[in-house]
Amino acid sequence: MDKSMEDVPLYKDTTKDFEERVEDLVKHLSLEEKVSQLVYNASAISSLGIPEYNWWNECIHGVARAGVATVFPQAIGMAASFNQDLVYKVAVAISDEGRAKHHEFTRQGDRGIYKGLTFWSPNINIFRDPRWGRGQETYGEDPYLTGRMGVAFVKGLQGDHPKYLKTVATPKHYAVHSGPESLRHEFNAKVNKKDMYETYLPAFKETVKEGKAYSIMGAYNRTNDEPCCASPTLLQKILRDDWGFEGFVVSDCGAIEDIYEPHKVASSPEEAAAMAFKNGCDLCCGKVFKNLLKAIEEGLITEEEVDVSVKRLFMARFKLGMFDPEEEVPYTQIPYEVNNCNEHIQLALDTARESMVLLKNEGNLLPLSKTLGTIAVIGPNAQSQKILLGNYSGTPSEYVTVLDGIRRKVSPDTKVLYAEGCELANTSEGYWGAKPTKGFAEAIAAAERADAVIMCMGISPALEGEEGEVAESDGGGDRTKLDLPGLQEELLKTIYSLGKPVVLVILNGSPLSINWAQENIPAILEAWYPGEQGGNAVADVIFGDYNPAGRLPVTFVKSLDDIPPFTDYNMKGRTYRFMEKESLYPFGYGLSYTTFEYSNLRLNSDILKVGEGINVKVDVENVGFIAGDEVVQLYLKDIEASVDVPIWELRGVKRIHLGPSEKKTIEFNIAPRQMALIDEQGRCLLEPGQFRVYVGGQQPDKRSEVLTGKKVLSCEFEVTGGILEMEY
Repeated sequence: MDKSMEDVPLYKDTTKDFEERVEDLVKHLSLEEKVSQLVYNASAISSLGIPEYNWWNECIHGVARAGVATVFPQAIGMAASFNQDLVYKVAVAISDEGRAKHHEFTRQGDRGIYKGLTFWSPNINIFRDPRWGRGQETYGEDPYLTGRMGVAFVKGLQGDHPKYLKTVATPKHYAVHSGPESLRHEFNAKVNKKDMYETYLPAFKETVKEGKAYSIMGAYNRTNDEPCCASPTLLQKILRDDWGFEGFVVSDCGAIEDIYEPHKVASSPEEAAAMAFKNGCDLCCGKVFKNLLKAIEEGLITEEEVDVSVKRLFMARFKLGMFDPEEEVPYTQIPYEVNNCNEHIQLALDTARESMVLLKNEGNLLPLSKTLGTIAVIGPNAQSQKILLGNYSGTPSEYVTVLDGIRRKVSPDTKVLYAEGCELANTSEGYWGAKPTKGFAEAIAAAERADAVIMCMGISPALEGEEGEVAESDGGGDRTKLDLPGLQEELLKTIYSLGKPVVLVILNGSPLSINWAQENIPAILEAWYPGEQGGNAVADVIFGDYNPAGRLPVTFVKSLDDIPPFTDYNMKGRTYRFMEKESLYPFGYGLSYTTFEYSNLRLNSDILKVGEGINVKVDVENVGFIAGDEVVQLYLKDIEASVDVPIWELRGVKRIHLGPSEKKTIEFNIAPRQMALIDEQGRCLLEPGQFRVYVGGQQPDKRSEVLTGKKVLSCEFEVTGGILEMEY
């Protein structure tokens, strides 16, 4: 054997597999060194050539908090694309930038926070209540759509190399976590087994089993009395035993401290650390794991139990190539110049375009002509840069506001007048007597001189987001009202009364109850927090260079009176799957500048044996005069279920592009598992009986019919045989 090879410790020998190398490395560590690796800011172990490593990084819609990076639309906007292939491309771009940044920063000796390869994204919690400030980070209210988007994002982040992970994805917050923000450190989410397995767990299961996510983040709250970051039910039974998860679990930041302080489930820091540790949490974002040494001394945990987590964490670092020569790890060669490159900026624009949802277009007011004489752009969100970003964002190299986009889009002869009109949320007189309506006169003057008015309104990350991060929230990060805040509606009514054509653009991360606008304003566009290219995307839609096709990933309710209390985690009365009240805008709803016609819905069989799948085909034709995308949606209803089940459930989505007069046959396969229900014990059962399939560009509900003037196609099939219990 080569003498030089004899001098190389086994853990540095790249000819050995990762398991052997990790085992060898951990044998070299003292107990103190092991514990030093179990916190998010892991210490260097210079004697073994192990550099410090900070596990905390974020990338919900672009590499966050680490300087200039491409800022894509906030996650709720990406979900509105209903396009999992697009989300995958976005995640690939994000992981390219994350890798490039990491290697450049380490070459400069910077291994600090937000510089690593372990990203605490995506957020796949179910957006069950429109008040939740962090709903903007999610993919909406539907488990199926959330799962499809989550899997695509995880795969795009982690790559497809047979040996190395590109980055580590971390679906969060596991599990049953969606507000209230002000109670998250002490709240006990009470949820029955049916809702747990039917609504709150599916996306986590899919990102683990199908997406192969290598990390999971636990939530702050308790779920059914167990702290999520120390839950034997969630972390051991479900995650590892049932789903076969092999990666590591990280706590949310400060969640271990919560176990003994607000939750009062443990009596001391060392008891809380031991409780989390023994029940499957491997990495602490916080300080409390440093009490592990004392916990060992007190006999609360053993060094052998510590070793389990240390090995899991080092396995992740080995899989990321951190202990191998750079030339052997393909991702190390991604150039720093990929960061916010032209290709990624174009992808941000494409994604923003696909996220736009046309909510109303009475009399085909849109698209507007680029050669209008004068256009007035009015509202507190017209020229706001922060409104482009949403929370957890990077810094764009360029911000394109809505006003910027409109100015770039119109003809050189078109005059664009701008007036803020009012502040986002203020209703009070200023210290020196300035009235909150002080901007109305300027807005009226601009509108009176215009051929058309574009009103840019909504909310902002200053009004909704994470607890402690939101300066102007009236609900600790959440919202207590769904109306347009401040004097925005009053300004909208004032401008509307002038008799000019009005287009309303709303920018927001969660639903708004714009009931008056829906009744009176002829054209309404939902733009979300659209990312760095948001202004260009809005202008592309308004002036007809892009035909909108986005769909709502969350129900817009008419009033908070129509949904249960925020702290009630029972799904009854919530989301399109269980809501009994009529919505303002339904899940899955969105308009186009062209018209699509569905025909010839057919099944390969109308009777099948329990355990068999079914094939569904439908023809879709663009019968309008311009090209556009259509979001083909398949919903399934169990007509004869033995227990309460959703009204119907999304079970297939395909976004397609059709030119004028172009027709395509779209095919879906419904797997037996998609026909199964969840019973009161949380079992997954496929029952015989009748099922109804609906296919169209929307939900099969009455409100969608009213808003679109269209009905979806439907047909039925029968499942025969006995009850089949299936793997969850």
